[in-house]
Parts: sequence; structure tokens; C-alpha cells
Amino acid sequence: MKSIIVSEKQSGKRLDRVIRDAFPDMPVNAMFKAFRKKDIKVNGVRVREDHIVESGDNIEVFIVDNILEGIGQNQEGKHNRGFSVIYEDSNLLVVNKEQGIPVHPDREQSKNTLIDMVQHYLKETGQYLPGNPSSFPPTLCHRLDRNTGGLVIIAKNSGSLKILLDKIKSREIKKYYQCLVQGSMERESAELRDYLEKDENKSRVFISSRRAKGFQEIITRYRVLSYENGISRLEVELVTGRTHQIRAHLAHIGHPIVGDGKYGTNAFNRPLGARIQALWAYKILFDFKDGGMLNYLKGKTFEVSPEFRVPKK
Repeated sequence: MKSIIVSEKQSGKRLDRVIRDAFPDMPVNAMFKAFRKKDIKVNGVRVREDHIVESGDNIEVFIVDNILEGIGQNQEGKHNRGFSVIYEDSNLLVVNKEQGIPVHPDREQSKNTLIDMVQHYLKETGQYLPGNPSSFPPTLCHRLDRNTGGLVIIAKNSGSLKILLDKIKSREIKKYYQCLVQGSMERESAELRDYLEKDENKSRVFISSRRAKGFQEIITRYRVLSYENGISRLEVELVTGRTHQIRAHLAHIGHPIVGDGKYGTNAFNRPLGARIQALWAYKILFDFKDGGMLNYLKGKTFEVSPEFRVPKK
């Protein structure tokens, strides 16, 4: 058993955040298991993970030392069959998806999708009980293309799902990508505004500079991070979130993503050996005005390093 005395700085924080700060190497599923078994107390009273602590509170954590220290355990952030956990609490998961993994069943694959893997992970940790009508199935809050890697938010309960979907729609959750594109950009940064039409039969989209029937407005912002050997590395902010938006929009202005077989240029990609799009959802910012039960995430940023390979000429 370990004890934590809550400091002035920690006062007003959720209990699970204080515990994770105190034991950063402890697997997050071990903490949630302890809460379920009522092995965590505040001032001698068993409480939930969302309990708000106050200065001077005595937190007692009845978990063996080797688990608290992460010895011999699978660490948070390590790959778990196609994804790694970047952040987790009782309301949501933020995971880093590998390229080549579909987020949900599609025409090519109906099993071993990201949502399947997450359900298996939560089942193993006792957080999801398939077949139990009171157990909420983890649900995607947004999507990534199969061959785009990066951050995905998954809700663990209906209350979180409603808030997250609303905040994504109102653009209070900002999503940033990094990508490699063909050529040197004409401007160091820009906001692109055009119109997109989705063709379900061809599984692709088309971009027009003029509004037309069936087309939806798209907004994509970018800034150049570097340029070398005919390839620009960009940070892209996805303002609207349409299908294939970044890939098609950048191709529309003459700078397709390196390795993109659908919107890119084979003559450019082939000599580089680039067979998969160099696009990664690398940063998410929770820019809430009022997040309700998720207000503790206000101002938080989750960021990973893109894992796409930088081709060499």
C-alpha cells in the first residue's frame, strides 16, 4: 500500500489524474481494476475515479509495488496489435493507430479493425463486457483512412460520446496532421477553401474551386515545416473533416502526398519506393469552451511523432 497526501497544487484535480501523476509507470488498466475492486480510498473512504480531491486529503492505493512501478508489465504507449494507448481514463481513449489498419469494417476488411482491437483491449482489462446490455461498446468519435496513421479518440460511455461528437462538430477539438508532399509550396502557410464531392461507387472524392450541386465546402490549413530534395513536410490543420480531404485537397493544388496511390503521382512515388501515403494525424488539441463532464481535458494537447518513412532520392 502507498499513501499520497494531496498538495495545494493538486487540489481540485480528479483522483485518477493525481494517482497517474504519482505513479506514471503503472499500467492504466491496473488503476481502473483497483477502482473496480475498491482498492483505492480517500481519507479512509472508497471513492470513484472522478472524485475531486482537496489539499491535505490522504489517498491510499492498495496495489503491489511492482505494478505501481510498472515492473514486468506492458507499459502504456507500447503497441497493442495495431495501436498504442496515448491517454486513457474512465471516459475515453486516445490511441495512436498504425498505418494499414482500418478504423471500422470496410469493403476490404471486416475483422481486425481498430475498433475490434480496442474492444478486445477493454475486454481484457475488464472495462467492456460484450453481451452485457449495461456495458457501453467503445465507439469511434472520428475516423482515419486505412493507410493514414495517428491519433483517434474513442468514447467509453454515451455521455462522453455525445460531448466529443459535439466538440468535433463545433471545432472545439482541433486535429493536426503532418505529411510529405511533392514539390515546393508556393506559400509558407495558407488556408485553402474549395468544394468536395464524394463518389461512393469509385471510393474517391473530387475537388472543385466552385460551388456546385452535391459539393460541400472544405477548409484545410497548412504551414511548411521543411523542404528537401523536392519534398515538403507540412503541418496541416483539418478544419472541416470530409472523406480524403487532406489527400485530395493538396493534390488539387498540385502537391499530392508522397506515396498516395489514389490521388498521387506514380511517376514520382515509384522511384522513391513510396507505397503508402506519408500522412499522420499527429496532434489533437482539446480547445473546449465548456466540456461538461470532460472539462478536465480543456486545454490539453496529445501529440505523437509521425511514423511514416521519409523517402530518399
